[in-house]
Amino acid sequence: MESLATKLVMALFIPGILVVFFTRVTFHQLVGLVLTIALIAASVYAGYTHNWLLYAADALSLTVGFWIANRMVANSHRQSNENLHE
Repeated sequence: MESLATKLVMALFIPGILVVFFTRVTFHQLVGLVLTIALIAASVYAGYTHNWLLYAADALSLTVGFWIANRMVANSHRQSNENLHE
């Protein structure tokens, strides 16, 4: 059985990484966020997450991942616009 510390560390990093990954694959940050929330909801439904501290860590990681994905998409759009004007 995993300890709370292991689950907490995973909750701090995995959702944010998934948001960035799904955003990179779909090229849309809201789709990445929704897919990650669906995965978290499925894990809660299956009983893997049962502590409010883990919910808060997931939410924090989702927020940071969405912020990074938003910057990544904006930077990508900015670079493609600069390439068009050259």
